[in-house]
Amino acid sequence: MEEKQGEVVLFGTWASNPCTRVELALKLKGIPYKYVEEDLKNKSELLLRHNPVYKKVPVLVHNGKSIAESLIILEYIEECWNTTPKLLPEDPHQRAKVRFWANYYDQKVVPIFHRAKGKEEREKAIEDLSQVLKVFEEGIEKDFPGQNPFFNGESLGYLGISIGSHGCNYKAVHEAMDAVLLSEKNPKFLSWVHALMNCPLMEETLPPHDKLVAGIRVWLNSTQA
Repeated sequence: MEEKQGEVVLFGTWASNPCTRVELALKLKGIPYKYVEEDLKNKSELLLRHNPVYKKVPVLVHNGKSIAESLIILEYIEECWNTTPKLLPEDPHQRAKVRFWANYYDQKVVPIFHRAKGKEEREKAIEDLSQVLKVFEEGIEKDFPGQNPFFNGESLGYLGISIGSHGCNYKAVHEAMDAVLLSEKNPKFLSWVHALMNCPLMEETLPPHDKLVAGIRVWLNSTQA
């Protein structure tokens, strides 16, 4: 595939939450882009060339230069296309808090979903998830009072995209695992996720529910084999 000057190319996979993040940001900003679906069992030479360190998606290529890691890509998009709607607030302290909680979600919440794939670990994982989400709920309420559920005024932003691209798929996870990971023990978080799910851009960008359920089941079976 030839790369043209000024062209924006996203290398991704349809079921990847981090890739969905980047697509949401590009669409929100109205940035035209070319999407390249990668087969992670048979990675393309282009992907390996653009991300030789981690060798994974997402990778954004802009003007022939590559950027890896979804949160870093979101920041690049905000800095390179500094137009409305903004992904991050103008105030440096507010920006830092947004980054902090997005990082907390990635470091504390997301790994628990992976732990829950094993039935023997699931009960403890569900308990741990409730606790880390409680901390998240309290922190968000303290740091962003009145800004829920998008945490960015009336528009999706860095934090809403970071949470929604993963959390909005929880029903598919429940169906595939035949288990309830998210419950009313975390009502605020669930209310935020449901509001994000109702956002038209989120709805059009998330993977199809049934396809995702089937994909998660394949992943579960492969990891349990």
